Formats: sequence, C-alpha cells, structure tokens
Amino acid sequence: MKLDLLAFGAHPDDVELGAGGSIAREVANGRKVGIVDLTRGELGTRGSADIRDAESAASASLLGVELRMNMEFKDGFFSDDASHQLALIPVIRYLKPDVVICNSNSDRHPDHGKAARLVSKACFLAGLPRIPSQWDGEEQLAWRPSAVYHYIQDRYLKPDFVIDISDFIELKMKSVLAFRTQFYDPDSIEPETPISGKAFCWSFHRRG
Repeated sequence: MKLDLLAFGAHPDDVELGAGGSIAREVANGRKVGIVDLTRGELGTRGSADIRDAESAASASLLGVELRMNMEFKDGFFSDDASHQLALIPVIRYLKPDVVICNSNSDRHPDHGKAARLVSKACFLAGLPRIPSQWDGEEQLAWRPSAVYHYIQDRYLKPDFVIDISDFIELKMKSVLAFRTQFYDPDSIEPETPISGKAFCWSFHRRG
C-alpha cells in the first residue's frame, strides 16, 4: 500500500468537516487517499458507535478514498503517549503517505489538539529505523511523511495556505451529511449539540 495523502481524525466526521473538499479534490486528480479515525466517537451525544461506523463507510464511499480504518482508541481518553504512538507507527509505515493531514493543534474539543500532537509525533517516530514494528507478521522499514498539516476545525486559525474546493463543495456536503445522526435533522428526537443545528450545516462551507 502506498498513499499520496492520509487524513487522520480524532472522531468519525472530523476529517469530512475539516478536509472533505480537499480529499475529494485530490481523489479527482488521481491521487490515492486514505482516512484513519482514531476513535469510534462512542462518547458522542447522538447516534452510537455502530451507527457511526456505518456512516463512516458511507462517507468514505462518496469521497472515493482507497481505504478507511479505525484505530478504536478510547474516545475522550486516548493519550499522546508511547502506547498510542507505537500503535500508529505500523499504520503509517504500511500506508506510506507522502503527506498527512490531521486535527487542529488547538480546538474546542480537547481530543482534537491531543490527536494533532499524537499523529504528528507518530509520523516523526515512524521515520526512526531503531523503532521496530510489524505488519501481518513482517518487519517494517522506517517511513516518514514529507509533511504534516492541520485542518481548521471549531476555532479559526490563520491558514498557511488555502485550497480551492469550489468544484467539490457539494460532494463535501454530502460526505459530511452522510453522518446523519450528527447533523441537522428536523425529525430527530435526539438532544441538540453544537453541530446539530441548521446554521452549522452551512458554516462548514468555509473549511477545506
């Protein structure tokens, strides 16, 4: 497996919200893209982990990515520590992404900044040959992505660069709204959250 771009998210739907349009653009340009969710979002107010698994698969199909996998770290309780870093290193070495994108360094949800630090450190460590790892019983060689970037989430950050996703905004919206339990649904009887209101559905136009 060899990917051009690998997108990480602390929770299912993080990647779609922060970079769904960019992913759609890269796929349309013939690049191989993958998504890795760190948790199943089991602490989310709406839906369930099983439902979000199905929603994640539906969204991945819409975006046309090569693969989507879930690390099944504990939502809310994973850490940027040795055990989690060592769990990510084999994935990075197996997928060999040229570029990685991941959560914002600082955001409303504490898991987002934590995920950003964890992924960034794991990408660096994956390039150290003296850290052993295996995939399907085979020893792996070191691999380090050429760059790690962070997408904007709840809190605005001044971007270092902007990608034009004008041609892919509708596909981005479809990929986000594939997570039907999480966003605006006038017929839903589940509790309201900061992202379930009608206004939020239009706010993610400004994100990549």
